[in-house]
Amino acid sequence: MAVEKPQLKKRWRIRDGERQAILFLGDLLFTYLAVFIGLYFWAQRDWLEFTSEFLWQRAPFWFYLLPLLWILFLIEIYDVRKANRREDMIRGVATAALIAIVIYLIIFFVSEPNSLPRRGVFIFIIAATLLTLLWRMIYIRIFTAPVFMRRALMIGAGKAGSTLVSMFNEIKSEPFILVGYIDDDPQKQGEEINGLRVLGTGSQLTELTQELDITDLIFAISGELNPVLFRSILSASENDNIEVTSLPAVYEEVFGRVPIFLLPSDWILRSFIDQTHTSGVYESVKRLLDIIISVIGLIFFILLYPLISLLIIIDSGFPVMYSQMRVGKYGEPYKIFKFRTMCQDAEKDGVARTATENDARITRVGKILRRSHLDELPQFWNILVGENSMIGPRAEQIELVNKFQEQLPFYRARLFVRPGLTGWAQINQRYASTVEDTAVKLEYDLYYIKNRNLLLDLSIVLRTVGRVLGLKGL
Repeated sequence: MAVEKPQLKKRWRIRDGERQAILFLGDLLFTYLAVFIGLYFWAQRDWLEFTSEFLWQRAPFWFYLLPLLWILFLIEIYDVRKANRREDMIRGVATAALIAIVIYLIIFFVSEPNSLPRRGVFIFIIAATLLTLLWRMIYIRIFTAPVFMRRALMIGAGKAGSTLVSMFNEIKSEPFILVGYIDDDPQKQGEEINGLRVLGTGSQLTELTQELDITDLIFAISGELNPVLFRSILSASENDNIEVTSLPAVYEEVFGRVPIFLLPSDWILRSFIDQTHTSGVYESVKRLLDIIISVIGLIFFILLYPLISLLIIIDSGFPVMYSQMRVGKYGEPYKIFKFRTMCQDAEKDGVARTATENDARITRVGKILRRSHLDELPQFWNILVGENSMIGPRAEQIELVNKFQEQLPFYRARLFVRPGLTGWAQINQRYASTVEDTAVKLEYDLYYIKNRNLLLDLSIVLRTVGRVLGLKGL
């Protein structure tokens, strides 16, 4: 089976940061077009002439800031992985539109009649949604074309490299064009592994990178490195401007997870523990936001407590709430309170279980509370006193932590930070009913701990809001 040679020798390698800049500029351009559409219909409604005088004197200044707010709602699809996939893009724009409409309705009913250009804002939301969809479709059509895609060789056809190739094959919009493997094992030469051929050895690397128009090398060798292959990789990086990336870095970039089964056993001490440190500014700002959000949450808890309690009593009787011990930062146990969503004595045999998607123990009212997250309202007290954070890995029962740390590598590493009411794992994967599902959630949790910052936290909050408004649950 011959390897297909590329038709184009000159490629446009666009890095992720450059793609995000293109997305931002396109969103800004099309959203400001939506601003002028909104202002035009506002002028028509009030029988005003759509002139420069109207645009600069009659229209309020904050109207021109709406595009920045809209782009903030789109933060989920500034992830290049999602921006390249049509389904994720449509979901992200729909979430932004849903959040914008809810905010619009709140303002509509709170503000006095004729005090705000409500018609103009509504038209802006509709136009921004349609124009953003149009622009993002254009982006996908153009920037996922082969000429803009990176062409990569996988260095190593062992377990790590072949596993990553297998996972890439399941992605609808490939992050790379994978051309083949490079491996020094003579028995693997010409062999096809997970649909990709071993094309040569390290001594042939320079020739193959030029012949196949390679832009990237993915390094997936965990053992001793052949000196010839080492020199070839350095030469490709220095002389041919080929980017060399380790497998864990590519895995994180593409999947937003840490590959726990492909890492050495001492990874925690050699790498991860240093990457968990954050600045004092970040920790202070996050704690301040936790306090503000928890106070607001407790106000809602007090207001909704009578209604929720009544519904629970009518549906399944007492008690209204239940408490449970969970594991917090550094393994410290603490008690949480939640509105009861399961039948009484759901764990009467004393065996701790994770909830499943169609768990028979969940009551009728419990399903509504879980999907709307109203069952979590009492936990704002845990956030206020510092046992929880708004964002972080989900707090688990002591029995489950003891169980999973025996079955999954690096499981206790998720205890390096405060647990959260929502988090990177919760928004990317809902229920973890098996050990395999829990492993995927752990990979998301460790990715968050490594990469946490205010921008990622903001993305998680906005995506959580979208899920809550859509009653999707976490």
